[in-house]
Amino acid sequence: MQAIRQLIGLSLAVGLAAYPASAGDLRDLYFGEALYHAYQGQYFEALQRLDTELAMYHGLDEPALDTLHFHINNAEFSVGDFELDYRMHQRAGRAIKAVLEGAVDEAVRNEAAFRLARICFQKDQLDDALQALARIKGAVPEEIRGDVEFLRANVYMAKGQPSEAVKVLAQLKSNESLAGFVAYNLGIALLQDGRTQEAIEQLDRAGQLPTGDPAGLAIRDKSNLVLGTILFESGNFERARQSLDRVHLEGPFSNQALLRAGWAEASAQQYRRALVPWNILADREPTDAAAQEVMLAAPHAYASLKLYGRAAIGYGRALELFSNQIDRVDASVRSIKEGRFLNALVREESREDETWVIRLRSLPDAPETYYLMELMASHDFQTALQNYLDLEELR
Repeated sequence: MQAIRQLIGLSLAVGLAAYPASAGDLRDLYFGEALYHAYQGQYFEALQRLDTELAMYHGLDEPALDTLHFHINNAEFSVGDFELDYRMHQRAGRAIKAVLEGAVDEAVRNEAAFRLARICFQKDQLDDALQALARIKGAVPEEIRGDVEFLRANVYMAKGQPSEAVKVLAQLKSNESLAGFVAYNLGIALLQDGRTQEAIEQLDRAGQLPTGDPAGLAIRDKSNLVLGTILFESGNFERARQSLDRVHLEGPFSNQALLRAGWAEASAQQYRRALVPWNILADREPTDAAAQEVMLAAPHAYASLKLYGRAAIGYGRALELFSNQIDRVDASVRSIKEGRFLNALVREESREDETWVIRLRSLPDAPETYYLMELMASHDFQTALQNYLDLEELR
């Protein structure tokens, strides 16, 4: 079950749109300028522009005559959104609470309550998130109706109340925009609720949903990987292989899927079939844990087939690789102790290409990053890194 827990870890992520204004409806150019900066990821500039515009608006004798009046609710919301994107959670919460407690209509108040709940969830303040969601009553804007319930389900899962999450997610099955996320999270909620067979059936459906966008494909691959792991650990090797074979060869979960697909075959003593995915994996990035495991698994398969010469060559290759990796780990430790890690992360390339950090381990002059991919991919690390980059830029 430890492997399953590791795969479930990211099931509570929520992605929500933040900037509702469109160019066709825009009447205030200064608000438009703030949105422009935000869409470029320049949240400091967006906040600076919008804070100035709102201060001028609230200082007018007749604000209803100003062009910002047509967007004032969106502008007030956007301040909170920009602050949240700039990792200013406390100020974002205050900005949205001001809207929530102001003289606004029901739909606007409900949207403010939803955004406040989202902030509380991201800060792991789960009780506060539920309290904010409980304030939503009456008219809810159509564009966030599904997001509200999806957030509610995620809060229940984070609080360890999977049965409540199942009830909410079951009602969201018809929401096409959230189909993959709902299908996967419903499977995880059923699994956490101890309803293993229902979870297997749900994950099987989630792993076959039609989709063409990268996020949908990643969710589908993850569903198949979790399902394959459950089936493998229960001894159902043939069905586990079928599920794992559905994972894309180039996706973010491909290495683990190749490793487990091989073990599913090997556990059924189908060593020749096990070598097909394992040989693909053996040629991949050697710092990856799955690739390192297969360097020993493949020779074991050859030995089981009495191909002792191939097994000996494989074990020799593994010995050489592990020796080299030990040297790389030592180089990483030395480089980090010498303070080069942060220097590697604040390179100019990292500001021009958001995925540049993920490619750091392939650079010969950046040994400090070889074995830190899992750390650098974590939400906490990325938030701290962005804070550091912002401070470096401001300096």
